[in-house]
Amino acid sequence: MERTNYSSGTRWEPIFGYSRAIKVGDFIYVSGTTATDKNGDIIGPGDAYAQTLQALKNIETALKALGAQLEHVVRTRIYVTDIDQWEKIAKAHSEIFGNIRPASAMVEIQRLISPEMLVEIEADAVISQHRD
Repeated sequence: MERTNYSSGTRWEPIFGYSRAIKVGDFIYVSGTTATDKNGDIIGPGDAYAQTLQALKNIETALKALGAQLEHVVRTRIYVTDIDQWEKIAKAHSEIFGNIRPASAMVEIQRLISPEMLVEIEADAVISQHRD
């Protein structure tokens, strides 16, 4: 089966040895994505809502590069450094995925790779629409 890797060009990818997203057949797997801009700078320092929106925009960019849309997302995993911010994070997630409603989980973790990062999100998508 053909495999296509997508790189967002951030400095973390070659250091860690990963791709932002990978498409294999009809499946797309988006790596843990944070609220960084094209230069790798954090968007929304101290603001879990803004960081969630930016991470989801970054996920959308990766999906589009591989021929998918947000509607194709079937699962998200949200890692947060402060679970007490869950309502802000959920609000941003709902604004993007409210009608799509993928399976999801939100988990509090001790920290992310940079202290300014409050949220990291993974996503899985399926682009085939087989109908019987």
